[in-house]
Amino acid sequence: MNTDGPKTDSAPARAGRGRAAQERAGQGRAAYGHWIGGGWRRPGPGHYPVTNPATEQTVGHAPEADAADVDAAVSAARDAYEGWARTAPRERAAVLDRAAALIAEHAPDLVPLAQAETGATLRVARAMQVPPAADRFRRYARGAVEPDTVPLAPVPVAATPLAPGGLIGAAAIRRPMGVVGCITSYNFPLANLAGKVAPALAMGNTVVAKPAPQDPLCCLELGPLLKEAGLPDGVFNVVTGSGAATGEALVAHPGVDMVSFTGSTAVGRKIAESAGHSMKRTLMELGGKGAAIVLGDADESVIKSAVGAVGSTWSFHSGQICTAPTRVLVHRSLYEKVIAALTRYARSLTVGDPVDNSTIVGPLISAAQRDRVEAYLAGAREQGARIVVGGERPAAEPGFYVAPALITDATPDMTVAQEEIFGPVVVALPFDDEDEAVRIACSTPYGLYDYVFSADAGRAWALAARLRSGNVGINTAQRHPETPFGGFKHSGVGRDGGSFGLHAYSELQSLVWAS
Repeated sequence: MNTDGPKTDSAPARAGRGRAAQERAGQGRAAYGHWIGGGWRRPGPGHYPVTNPATEQTVGHAPEADAADVDAAVSAARDAYEGWARTAPRERAAVLDRAAALIAEHAPDLVPLAQAETGATLRVARAMQVPPAADRFRRYARGAVEPDTVPLAPVPVAATPLAPGGLIGAAAIRRPMGVVGCITSYNFPLANLAGKVAPALAMGNTVVAKPAPQDPLCCLELGPLLKEAGLPDGVFNVVTGSGAATGEALVAHPGVDMVSFTGSTAVGRKIAESAGHSMKRTLMELGGKGAAIVLGDADESVIKSAVGAVGSTWSFHSGQICTAPTRVLVHRSLYEKVIAALTRYARSLTVGDPVDNSTIVGPLISAAQRDRVEAYLAGAREQGARIVVGGERPAAEPGFYVAPALITDATPDMTVAQEEIFGPVVVALPFDDEDEAVRIACSTPYGLYDYVFSADAGRAWALAARLRSGNVGINTAQRHPETPFGGFKHSGVGRDGGSFGLHAYSELQSLVWAS
């Protein structure tokens, strides 16, 4: 196999371990290869630059994939499938557990690389970009040995022209899907990929990963670490590309049995269309337009919780998160009070260099995404809404920054209240009663994550049942790692998370026998 980048020594996995250190703080310029069949493959079409969103400098060079590269990755995964699927669950668990330990061990290299290519603040990079990847491998090391068989009670069956009668036993057993194509989003590249790869491997699948083009370098670093953990060659592969062609080739490839995708609803529709031609299974976590509903009974403590949760749209990775409460729906009696609190919150946030520990709001991922967010803000003004704070481009150059924005005087049908913006923008909407709150909350095509804030948890619980949303937070924006995660409507298909992730990456096979 052709190699690209650092050369291997007696332990091939060590080839990639020096890369992240070279890239620390965006200083390196390493050119990566695709990770295929347990080694680096030189890309056919060459490389493209990965840009630090805060400095606009090149972090490194990712490989462009052509059809031959994608085919090589799928073929490697297909060749490795039988052996990995038949590997004892405890052995698979041991590999995943070692992978978790290696990710944690190499966090000092991976965190600066993740920070540089995503533009995340150091606070987010240290807490949310790398550690969750280790946690997810550790969780699915346990998952690999979870029971995969559901015994069914024997049933007496009368003789038919089909077969003699008798006592018929049965069991339902989870089996691996085969080769899984994992296509991930740019906001949390390594953590998001680990959330797909770990349960897929735990169930005995093999994987071809295609990270987002903006920040694929940490994902490429995962290949050598998994090899060092003992994962057989070909079980995990990574191909990258600067445009849509790489992902399209992966989805369309006849050797891929399942596609797991996190990203926009628009791209999800295209994937579903392509996958449908060959009846590939899909797991898709798509867009969101979360509503945080603040009921009229909210006291000071609840309002404080609501403001903190809504403010996370600004303070947590610059709003580049699908679960963000980007709409705040407030009972009219509390509307002005909540708007004042949110305005103070937004103005208190420091926008700037993400490697400065005082910074709360860093850049958006790219110039294109910054321009997209600014276009939404301009459109809101044109439609008659008011931006009460933020929204301007900070004077500091370089970097792809937008100051946290709060929009009022909007209506539920305005574009900014309907479409996913994926930036530090919150739209505030008043309501008069619960029926109106539910109508507004459910008026978008999305249904990923909503929130209810009330002094009466029972009331909030009852209201949650009326929301067409896959997830509802009650008086918190915190997540529970074992819940099934996914969306209603245009927010996705299927569920992952916890043991539900094992279900997502497996097929049910029924075994029936005569007792």
